[in-house]
Amino acid sequence: MLAAEVDDYIKKHNLIKCRSKIIIGVSGGPDSMALLQYLLERRERDQWELIAVVVEHGLRGIESEKDVTFVRSFCEKNKIAFEVKRIEVNRFKQEQKMGTQEAARVIRYQAFDQLMRKHQANYLALAHHADDQVETVYMRLTRGTQLEALQGMKRSRPFSTGEIVRPFLSITKELIEQYCQDHEIIPRRDLSNEEDGYTRNYFRLNVLPLLKEKNPNLSETIMHMTENIADDSQYLSDQTEKIAQNLLEISENPKKVSFQINQLKNYPLALQRRLFHLILDYLYDHLPRGLTYKHEQQFFNLINSSRANASNHLPRRLKMVKSYQQMTFYFEEQTKKNDHLLLTIPGQLTLPNGAMLVTEIVNDIDDFKQDPWTYYLPINPDQPPSLVIRTRMPGDRIYLAHVNGRKKVKDLFIDKKIPLNKRDQWPLLERNKGEIIWVVGLAKSYFKKQRKEDHYLKITYQLNHKD
Repeated sequence: MLAAEVDDYIKKHNLIKCRSKIIIGVSGGPDSMALLQYLLERRERDQWELIAVVVEHGLRGIESEKDVTFVRSFCEKNKIAFEVKRIEVNRFKQEQKMGTQEAARVIRYQAFDQLMRKHQANYLALAHHADDQVETVYMRLTRGTQLEALQGMKRSRPFSTGEIVRPFLSITKELIEQYCQDHEIIPRRDLSNEEDGYTRNYFRLNVLPLLKEKNPNLSETIMHMTENIADDSQYLSDQTEKIAQNLLEISENPKKVSFQINQLKNYPLALQRRLFHLILDYLYDHLPRGLTYKHEQQFFNLINSSRANASNHLPRRLKMVKSYQQMTFYFEEQTKKNDHLLLTIPGQLTLPNGAMLVTEIVNDIDDFKQDPWTYYLPINPDQPPSLVIRTRMPGDRIYLAHVNGRKKVKDLFIDKKIPLNKRDQWPLLERNKGEIIWVVGLAKSYFKKQRKEDHYLKITYQLNHKD
């Protein structure tokens, strides 16, 4: 019965092609041994090359070694290629500051990736079944998650040199146990699976039995639900990708994403939400555990806010900033301030953003009022001033002749509609330890020429090609 159901499932979803090389993750337990037996029975018919792999986590001592011996013996008897990959979960979890289960999963898949590349395999076959899927869905549901995550484990997905496939997702644990009995397989049992200290074990031992009392066909119900969600999710993802190509401006180094808010609002709310998560998938190498639905709500609050400028922080110092009709995502640690850099007179200074300040002493002013990127300061060439280029500080002001007084740099940025994410990096020219005389490109203090001074310091801000 199991074999026929799995055959139908593989055929329906075109899960594993003939003449393929398949790595099978095997622990020695009933699920993975049943999968290994099933693939073995179909090996000749479908011309599959099988490689059984035990990833030994180094957590269960002598029992783990017995698992390895058991699987190796089965493979030798049935002429199946066999490998064991030993990993150090405890050291990895300490280095990465992870829990045991999370660390084991991450490093296990790293091991699978290495083996897939070594053998240039087409598939990594894993023995997750319908009851595992039920556990996964309910675990994610209790955490509060996106609808897409409720499709549970995918029956197939790209991985390494090929795909991960889960041929058993349509069958129950009960069928697997029966299949092992029918084939006289006496699997190894991990006694830690009977302890409910881990979240998955708690659901398996305490929650699912109660749910199955109400719905004996719970596994089948969840399977149909997850497949429907997967189909719907794929369609919505495809639509979101099309929107992203037209809407998003993406930078690679450093990573940054921006878009126009008024354009985003032309699309349905469901696609706006997915675009937010698509942006996060691009920016984060791995989505952080601290990311929740609250951050999604912050995103919608920002794009719908009546405030011209606003911002919120996401995990790992990712910041989303609204500046008028533009929304920008960037990592704060990737933005370096060019505070208090002393100008050489004459000479040139390259700033961290790639722009350059060039200083030279000249006799004449060349229509400086029309050029926002050039500043003329009357000087005594024998005693050139000490000038610093820096970024803004609280309380900064600049004297402006046309307003007959001092204006806050903060208010100047607001008047000029400078995006929030650019204000902290905007270059200011300072003299006399605190006196702002030039907000580059935006405003200049004006100095009357003194009789004894017939020279000027000409300061030119040269933008790099990205600005």
